[in-house]
Amino acid sequence: MGGRGFRGDGVDDPLSETGWAQMWRSVGDSTGWDAIVTSPLQRCSAFATALGDRLGRPVSVEPRVREVGMGSWEGRTPQEIIGREPHAYAAFYSDPVNNRPPGCEPLADFGGRVADAYKQIVTGHAGQRVLVVAHAGVIRAALGYVLQSAPACWYRTRIDYAGVSRFRIDRYGHRLEFHNRPGFDD
Repeated sequence: MGGRGFRGDGVDDPLSETGWAQMWRSVGDSTGWDAIVTSPLQRCSAFATALGDRLGRPVSVEPRVREVGMGSWEGRTPQEIIGREPHAYAAFYSDPVNNRPPGCEPLADFGGRVADAYKQIVTGHAGQRVLVVAHAGVIRAALGYVLQSAPACWYRTRIDYAGVSRFRIDRYGHRLEFHNRPGFDD
């Protein structure tokens, strides 16, 4: 499909040719990961598998890092929603906790599953560098968990296609080292 649109966990589009190029550019020549964890959705898992094969690294699928379910907005573009439901679209971005699209996954539930996955990945890979290949919503929820920000604030963060965010855990706790970096260097 490609382009802007709401692709939650109900839309399993493959990466476009542009998406593949963006993903390969984002990892560059990096080889520093000990393991790769991916969403089960093919737009993440196909790339994670290809990268794992290239690097000789294990790849595991973590169902809890699939994208947030967007209900009736799944597969629709922002322009389409604004054209048909301008008030609902504005309300969502004003208060995404209390103005979810019909059938949309509650943000607290989504944040909880992402936080649980994050904690398990950290515990299960202690001392390792792990690449998690996931979606914009998952990145927002992980940022929210690490920065301890309320779910109502999560959609205030821009997430670029194939952007890289790095979290580090040290003796002082969880830290965000950088966010939305378009390319990656060790």
